[in-house]
Amino acid sequence: MDFVEGEILGFDKPYRWTSFDVVGKTRWLLCHKLGLKKLKVGHTGTLDPLATGVVVVCTGKKTKQIDQLQQHVKEYVATMQLGATTPSFDLEKPIDQTYPTSHITREWIDTVLPTFLGEQWQVPPVFSAVKVDGKRAYELARKGEEVELKPKLLTIDEIEVLRFDADTMQLEIRVVCSKGTYIRALARDIGQKLNSGAHLIALRRTRVGDIRVEDCLSFEQFEHMMENIENN
Repeated sequence: MDFVEGEILGFDKPYRWTSFDVVGKTRWLLCHKLGLKKLKVGHTGTLDPLATGVVVVCTGKKTKQIDQLQQHVKEYVATMQLGATTPSFDLEKPIDQTYPTSHITREWIDTVLPTFLGEQWQVPPVFSAVKVDGKRAYELARKGEEVELKPKLLTIDEIEVLRFDADTMQLEIRVVCSKGTYIRALARDIGQKLNSGAHLIALRRTRVGDIRVEDCLSFEQFEHMMENIENN
């Protein structure tokens, strides 16, 4: 493999790592193992720290393809807790409000989910990397400042129920969507459409374009691979 000329790598991002952690670890391993002083490395799309799954990393000259690769569709498996919301729409922040759920049935969920197919206007979460006056929205939100974000147009190609537990009110769905889709915000919107609330309790990105999570490297595997290259 020629990492200077350029490679495209798929990693299975660990829980609580940022996408920048993935890039930094990749760059450090490559420079350390190959004796390079510097190397261009970048990712093709941010994945929340509390999510796991596919992060695509480009090295060397292949970083020129990042903009193109960012346009690829993405697939997620998301687990939502119905009946409660958090300010971050996930587990980063504690529950701030609870809602009734006794009216929610699997039949109603099956009716509501298809309404999210196609083009949608979605307001991003305030705890997100969207820039507001040159600053990240999450930086302002964490300081307690009011953040107003404009809705963005996105496309949801597929959405389906994988599991619904009426006792715990946990809903697991699979979503195929365009760049810029916030699954946390989708959970918020699904909760609202069900006349309740919802937040994410688990999120896994299972595909970016043709790169599937089952074909991705763990960092243990990547480090082992680099040792073999170094030894050869």
